Amino acid sequence: MSRLTDVIAAIDAANAEDPNQTDGRPEALVYGERMSAELDRLFPDASEVLQLAARGQHIERWTLKRADYPEGRTGYLTWRRDLAKHHGARVAGMMREAGYSDEEADTAASLLRKEGLKRDPQVQALEDVICFVFLKWYFAPFSAKHPQNKVHNIVVKTARKMSDDGRARVLSEFDLPETLASAFRI
Repeated sequence: MSRLTDVIAAIDAANAEDPNQTDGRPEALVYGERMSAELDRLFPDASEVLQLAARGQHIERWTLKRADYPEGRTGYLTWRRDLAKHHGARVAGMMREAGYSDEEADTAASLLRKEGLKRDPQVQALEDVICFVFLKWYFAPFSAKHPQNKVHNIVVKTARKMSDDGRARVLSEFDLPETLASAFRI
């Protein structure tokens, strides 16, 4: 096995412990597989570091529960920041253990913390993949549970985080109602 497959196996082993289930499988494991599949589809020449960041995007997400943070935007943002730090530290540690350099491991951690969004092409690619995974597999269940104004606000925020190319691909690949599609034409 290569160090890439070693780290993917380590991420998958950690995510296989997720008590939450999607289609009878651990939720974080399914999410990681979906991230890798979309990365391969959207960015087939992605670096190993980006491949590992994508696979580890939600590593052990269930261990930091949203309910353990205060209600409201500040609590939510603190939870998200803590998750990003956790994901970055876990993936970077696994990478070092498999023989990746400190620089490569630190880069993966930085990608997972979304440092350099809109400035770093790898961070932007990861964000585009995250948005595609959300739209492809999680948007419909999310929109069914929330009021239309909240759904619209989430779509607008999602579109703002994406690259111009990513937004154009969304418009060509998804059949969105005009009220939502307009968010991707910014």
